[in-house]
Amino acid sequence: MQTEPLALKSPSLRVESAAALAVFSALSAGAAAMGAVATNGATQRWYRRLKKPSFQPPRAVFGPVWTVLYGLIAVSGWRVWNQPAGIARSRALSLWAVQLGFNTAWSWLFFGKHRPRSALADVTALMLSVGAYMAAARKVDRPAAALVAPYLGWVCFASLLNEELVRLNR
Repeated sequence: MQTEPLALKSPSLRVESAAALAVFSALSAGAAAMGAVATNGATQRWYRRLKKPSFQPPRAVFGPVWTVLYGLIAVSGWRVWNQPAGIARSRALSLWAVQLGFNTAWSWLFFGKHRPRSALADVTALMLSVGAYMAAARKVDRPAAALVAPYLGWVCFASLLNEELVRLNR
């Protein structure tokens, strides 16, 4: 098992590795941007009217937290990509893409479509897919798996928030 990305050991692969980091960063930033689009002004009015749980963080917390998490998601995927090709790496990268898809879908379901129950099903799938990605990434690059541990923790918290929002707004 590698702990240092393969591309960092070979100068000839550094340009390719930098391009890959840019792609993983762009994909993560794209997911963030799509989530931001889903939370437009009309949606914010809808959300403000919902009953919130007492443990709801202030609105100002979400932007900085998600900025850090998307950065960690990108670097984690890049580290896995930099390891030698094989079934374990392919599985981890597939799960990386799956979790990012569920991540993006949540914002559209919850904010875009105003469907908290559907978003709850999605965030449950997101939680499971992040856990599966972590397990798969750990077999390829342990630091890559560790990088997404805060993300899994936040998604678990987001799941609890989503569940309470559904319960309070039946």
